[in-house]
Amino acid sequence: MADAFSSLVEAFRNVGVARAYGAPVLVGGEELVPVALVSFGFGGGGDSGTSGAGSSTGAGGAEGGGGGGFVLPLGAYTKNAQGRVVFRANTLTVLLGLVPVVCAVGMSVRGVLKTVSAGRR
Repeated sequence: MADAFSSLVEAFRNVGVARAYGAPVLVGGEELVPVALVSFGFGGGGDSGTSGAGSSTGAGGAEGGGGGGFVLPLGAYTKNAQGRVVFRANTLTVLLGLVPVVCAVGMSVRGVLKTVSAGRR
């Protein structure tokens, strides 16, 4: 299992930037460079196989591992009318990213209002 984990680490050592910025593409005569948030992780573990109080497998050892990741499209770099490079955000991703912020602000305001109303009693 250690060999498999080592090979995974080597394979994914430098993929962050390579996956975050895609290859330029032409769309409607305009060149776009896609940008994404890329995240991934791997893990593994094993039991040495010693029997005793802490062993759940008895006489044999056990090993396991797993991994996962996601890619969130943030937007694209393109040129504006003046020829300057600008970033155009993916509107849907921005709105989805704001959901936790709006929820946190709403819960904070609710807590403040509860505290203020309890103090007036």
